[in-house]
Amino acid sequence: MEDVFSRKDDSLYSNPYSFLRLPMVKDPRDTAADVVVLGMPYDMATTGRSGTRLGPDAVRRASVNLAWEGFRYPWPFDLRERCNIVDAGDLIFTCGDSEDFLDMATSAANDILTTGKAMLTLGGDHFVTLPLLRAHHAKHGEMALIHFDAHTDTYSQGSKYDHGTMFYHAPKEGLIDPSASVQIGIRTDYDRDHHAFNVICAEAANDMTPDEIANHVKALVGGKPAYITFDIDCLDPAFAPGTGTPVIGGITSDKALRILRGLRGINLVGMDVVEVSPPFDNSEITALAGATIATELLHLWASK
Repeated sequence: MEDVFSRKDDSLYSNPYSFLRLPMVKDPRDTAADVVVLGMPYDMATTGRSGTRLGPDAVRRASVNLAWEGFRYPWPFDLRERCNIVDAGDLIFTCGDSEDFLDMATSAANDILTTGKAMLTLGGDHFVTLPLLRAHHAKHGEMALIHFDAHTDTYSQGSKYDHGTMFYHAPKEGLIDPSASVQIGIRTDYDRDHHAFNVICAEAANDMTPDEIANHVKALVGGKPAYITFDIDCLDPAFAPGTGTPVIGGITSDKALRILRGLRGINLVGMDVVEVSPPFDNSEITALAGATIATELLHLWASK
């Protein structure tokens, strides 16, 4: 009889403790992992509806719906056979202390990246991307940013900790090259006369094919190290209602997946999925969208 404690769990509801049921480790630095999944349950930079601190847990729970697949359709390989991935759980920081979060996030990312591993980060609000970019820049130098969002997050106003100002500060710090970067799905106001980023607004994205978008992005990024950040509100609220600042008129989940698959060949060095807010979700569809996009990002990284 098969040993009950060594039996593989393929259910869609039990033991949803790690992303995709990947091995859980407390300290990933000394492991043989190629990629480390790290949750950042932080939402104190949110300007609207809070709740994204619960995002990493919700995304992990939703990921059990994907974990049973050997080959993730339509990718032609088994992710677990292609690379070694571990889940390091959530970043531990002093609750309510944004300064401590910033220090811990930057330090953790630096420690992981200096051991030669890549990262997939689960937010949290979008502010988490700024310390991640700082750490990735220390490893890879100036990067191209591929940014999926309803908002440009390039706003100069706001506090030191604000999930709408990261990409105002990142170019000024030399972390990313706006001329090689692209923002996809934008459908809120921004200063078009003084905006250094390339933009594919939501209206254009909805008229273009996924291949047209992907090819345009690849032409802009070229061979530069690329960081992908996916704010779940890039998707139309019909596909992702559980987020702090939903904006109608976004792209579909299918188009998002097709764009990501079309980016094969880029020099992907880092990635995150942010702004999943379970208190505003319906039937966990936003969490499932976040988990699926995160899984696609892992396959995109492994396809190198």
